[in-house]
Amino acid sequence: MRTFTFKGLFLTVLFVLLGSLAIQAADDGLITEQITIKLDKAGTLPDKISANEKNLITNLKIVGKINGTDLKFIREMAGRVNGEKTDGKLSILDLSEAKIVAGGDAYFQSSKNYYTSNDKLGNYVFFGCSGLTSLTIPSSVTEIGNSAFEGCSGLTSLTIPSSVTSIGYYAFKGCSGLTSMTVPSGVTEIGDGTFSGCSGLTSLTIPSSVTEIGEGAFEGCSGLTSMTIPSSVTSIGYYAFSGCSGLTSMTIPSSVTSIGKGAFFGCSGLTSLTIPSSVTSIDNSAFYGCSGLTSMTIPSSVTSIGNSAFQGCI
Repeated sequence: MRTFTFKGLFLTVLFVLLGSLAIQAADDGLITEQITIKLDKAGTLPDKISANEKNLITNLKIVGKINGTDLKFIREMAGRVNGEKTDGKLSILDLSEAKIVAGGDAYFQSSKNYYTSNDKLGNYVFFGCSGLTSLTIPSSVTEIGNSAFEGCSGLTSLTIPSSVTSIGYYAFKGCSGLTSMTVPSGVTEIGDGTFSGCSGLTSLTIPSSVTEIGEGAFEGCSGLTSMTIPSSVTSIGYYAFSGCSGLTSMTIPSSVTSIGKGAFFGCSGLTSLTIPSSVTSIDNSAFYGCSGLTSMTIPSSVTSIGNSAFQGCI
């Protein structure tokens, strides 16, 4: 029979109270319930989660300011430090009540070190974190950097807040699990390769603020069946929709003056396409391999058609 002393009972109660601020992990299993961590100071997340707990947490919410030190730790929890895999199992990350601030360690290192800036999801911030399935971006974020989510193939849920005005090159490259996305109305450019390889994407809304669609912006988005390009767009980059084999129809707005090299290369499902009278040139391989096209009217405004522009349009 065990005998409890008053001192022992007091220490037990004290431990329980202090333990409410920490995480009680199962001996062997993953921690699947949402764990909420409140940070009074940026850079202190590693102090809140022990070394053995960080690889068990699957669902994490952070409240407060976070910097490079915190993001580096989050990346480790999500299974990736720089180019190396970790044992982290984090799949759901809620940063809706977090605020990104400058300072702390580099969160990503390759040929150079990457540090946080105020209200920016910087370059490569979640690069290669393929285990993440759901992520909520802070509502204060104004910029998403280059390759910020590149290789996050497990992501099925991601909402870009309305505060975002800039999305970098290759920001969502290879996010093959995403099925839908709405680009905020403040964004003016869909940059090079922004959604390339997002093969699961079936629906995407481009706002009327966008004036440019960059090179390979939607290359390999084979799940897209239709898309409306807003009338604000004046430029469609090289290979912008290359490999979008699921597209069946497309209307090019009258604001566009040229159709770039390989713009619709390999869009074999395309059966209907309207080219406006504003277009003056169709570049090389623009419709190469569009085997589903049965008819097309080229407006009299077109003065130049490039090599292999319609090759394979049987």
